[in-house]
Amino acid sequence: RDRRRLVDLLYWRDVKTTGVVFGAGLLLLLSLTVCSIVSVCSYIGLALLSVTICFRIYKGILQAIQKSDEGHPFKQYLDQEVALPEDMVHKYSDLALAKINKTIGELRRLFLVEDLVDSIKFAVLMWILTYVGSLFNGLTLIILGEEHAQIDHYVALVNNQVKDVVGKIQAKVPGMKRKAE
Repeated sequence: RDRRRLVDLLYWRDVKTTGVVFGAGLLLLLSLTVCSIVSVCSYIGLALLSVTICFRIYKGILQAIQKSDEGHPFKQYLDQEVALPEDMVHKYSDLALAKINKTIGELRRLFLVEDLVDSIKFAVLMWILTYVGSLFNGLTLIILGEEHAQIDHYVALVNNQVKDVVGKIQAKVPGMKRKAE
């Protein structure tokens, strides 16, 4: 059921809902490019509190004027259980742990130069990322990542060019040919 709702959201089956969700997400990312995460979270919290406090006061005034006894306007939400299922937390933490351990192993392999060619490729990638980092904020890259469909084509072209260059370098420099896997 949740997966179906996610698919409906991603395929824009309900344009209004998808627009609100993606618009809010883009607004959040743009806000994070201007303000710190602490400021953005504080502003979101203040906005939400302002709305709920005003609504509670409004309902209280209406109840006093109409002399009704409807009770707390958010009672149904206050009575709901809001806890994460323990088995779900264990499942996702185990998955995250496996990915973290795999990443640590790969970084160890790259930094301790188990394979010279892979370590050189990683060094070149880090060098390129220093230039990318000086041009773009990380959040700007995330925003650009939302437009990944248009960018994927160009990334594939760059990837092919890099493979060609690396292949030519490996062919000309002695001792840099990759081990047969």
